[in-house]
Amino acid sequence: MGRKRSSSLSPEEELAAIDQLIDQSPGIERRDKAIRLDFMYGGKRCRETLKVPLTFANVEYAVNKRKSILLEIRQGVFDYAVHFPESARARSTKASRRISLKELYDRYWQIKATNITEETERRYKVALDVCGEIVGWSVPVDTLMPEDVDRLRASLISTRKPSTVNHYLATWNGMVLWGASNEYVTRSLEAAFFKNLVEDPDPLTLDEYKQVIKKGCLHAQDRALVTLAVYTGLRPGELCALAREDVQGNLLHVRRSVTANKVLKVPKTGMERKVWLVPPALEAVKALMEMTKDAQPSDERVEISRHQSKIETITPLVTPMQAKNKAVSTQRLQVASWAAKWEKLLSRAKVRRRVAYQSRHTYACWSLTAHGNLAFIAKQMGHKDYSMLVKVYGRWMDSESENEAEFIWRELEKSGAYCPEISEKESKND
Repeated sequence: MGRKRSSSLSPEEELAAIDQLIDQSPGIERRDKAIRLDFMYGGKRCRETLKVPLTFANVEYAVNKRKSILLEIRQGVFDYAVHFPESARARSTKASRRISLKELYDRYWQIKATNITEETERRYKVALDVCGEIVGWSVPVDTLMPEDVDRLRASLISTRKPSTVNHYLATWNGMVLWGASNEYVTRSLEAAFFKNLVEDPDPLTLDEYKQVIKKGCLHAQDRALVTLAVYTGLRPGELCALAREDVQGNLLHVRRSVTANKVLKVPKTGMERKVWLVPPALEAVKALMEMTKDAQPSDERVEISRHQSKIETITPLVTPMQAKNKAVSTQRLQVASWAAKWEKLLSRAKVRRRVAYQSRHTYACWSLTAHGNLAFIAKQMGHKDYSMLVKVYGRWMDSESENEAEFIWRELEKSGAYCPEISEKESKND
């Protein structure tokens, strides 16, 4: 095909030889001083210019390259990105998206981490690190099969609780769904969750609460904190993040929470909520206000998101007053310290051990058995609606069904409702 270039050819003779070879080679075009390949792929015409000088040898190279491309297309193994890595078309081909699981993780995490807080990032990263180690970081993503996901599930559940495994799998699913939307993942790799029976809340009984107050609490602050936790349903992080500025009469503004890493952030829903204080909670708040009357306000950073925060001037309402180091007595009580204190109080009172979060469940269960309005209770606790109450506290609601029916009837009677006398005799006369 054409004559070979000789070192004795002049530039004009070589150019003539190049033109002759191009004329004899379908799909090879001359573009000024460049060489362009023309071929069909995926039902579309593709033109790619080679970044090589216009020489006879390079035209021969282009001819052979086009032949290789056509063969690979027929065999179904053509990788656009291998032949033309700088082409815009290469990015849209599936073959160009072939990466390892570690590469997928790195690309996904670079984007995901910008949308979550540091605390959430830590938990997600732990989950993905475990999943990656089990599946294999070096495995090409497009070779993963549902069998590999099943193996991941089986490995996780062998040493972890269903709730923990489901958290790991939800994080994994987020990554592979992102991979699928960007065509790195070629088949469904979502993991099915394990059936996780919601653990029943384990609230304090009224007698147990009294026992903790009378025998467990040695300090007024402890009595105030237990009472406030039980009668408001605040999360431990929200309780520890309270400030004197949040108190307004019998209204408590829940504006922030504190994480295990001692970082202040907005509440779980991202919005402030108001909690109406019943008499015991109000007395507890008054006691805490008196205890911190000499505390000084300071400007503190409150995270809204990973890239947004605000500065609030606040005076901690809950401080470690029994700290051995009195130099830190005006600092905020931390969640871990409150959890340890709670367990010590229960132990001293000889009340069965429960985690500090059960004070929140105690508020919900007590409110439900007292026939509280579901929407009001949900709002007090910071839920978007009362569906969570029904899901988590259904047993307490069912146990009160008969009492609730009687309560409703008594209220209806007050408004004039009555039970008519209905006898068989009267029915026949009618």
